[in-house]
Amino acid sequence: MEPEHTSPPPKKRKLGLKITLGVIFLLIIGAGAYGFSVYNSVAGTLQKTHEPLKRSESEQRVINLADGDPISILLFGVDQREGDRGRPDSLILLTANPGDKSIQMVSIPRDTYTEIIGKGIKDKINHSYTYGGVDMSIKTIENFLDVPIDYYVQVNMDGFKDLVDAVGGVTVDNTLDFSYERTDFPVGQLELNGEEALKYSRMRAFDPQGDLGRQERQRKIIQAFIKEAVQIETLTNYGSILEVIGDNVKTNLTFEDMKVIQENYSETRHNLEQIHINGSGKEEKGIYYYIVPEEERIKLSKMVKKHLDIE
Repeated sequence: MEPEHTSPPPKKRKLGLKITLGVIFLLIIGAGAYGFSVYNSVAGTLQKTHEPLKRSESEQRVINLADGDPISILLFGVDQREGDRGRPDSLILLTANPGDKSIQMVSIPRDTYTEIIGKGIKDKINHSYTYGGVDMSIKTIENFLDVPIDYYVQVNMDGFKDLVDAVGGVTVDNTLDFSYERTDFPVGQLELNGEEALKYSRMRAFDPQGDLGRQERQRKIIQAFIKEAVQIETLTNYGSILEVIGDNVKTNLTFEDMKVIQENYSETRHNLEQIHINGSGKEEKGIYYYIVPEEERIKLSKMVKKHLDIE
């Protein structure tokens, strides 16, 4: 089904949470602590989530996880709709460099106007998923940023609340006093359950920074989720976490890949840089687009390439 060309009302937009590998690291670490049966459960669940990309060897960058080569991972949450694939609400390109023990997270506004690779048109970047799924999205974002994407992690947002609850909730430092959907979010440290975290991450109408402020709150939830996911105590809930992951996550990472990443890349999470793309909004025939100047796109591309040690 072709995507609609009008944006849904802001209050009806679901958060496109970009799940990190923190929870997967957690499960791998816990497998050793809890024994063979848990290890098998983790392996079985992650086999269920595995879905390779449809691309040739020549389109796949050669990297060596065992040697700690820098990697890129596209993280996106999908608001699935009956009768079509749905679409990502927003996107994050994560790059991890074990050499300097750092992660960069680039938030890509979903309304970014760009060429849709494989469709021959220009449109909102998140429509690439509705046109051609994960594969078309990755090719489109690779073209937009002129950087390779090695892996992806996709989350069905129906499982977001359950996932946050499965790790025991998250704690964030809130800097904006607001209320949303009959829930108050005062300034200060907040402990949020799954439903509250979803609301906290969705609001943008009352944020002076608009979508940029919402993206910042989304990143706070991601960081808080990583912190909870890597705590060994969370493993007491491993059965619930496995169930949510198995039902709601897809990735081209294999279980073996994840074990090597956990071993060689886990220290990168301690030095995380959050980046947003500068641009401006524009309406054409009642449709909102986010326009990224060419100089901004080139600057961003060079920065990501540098972090991947490819330029």
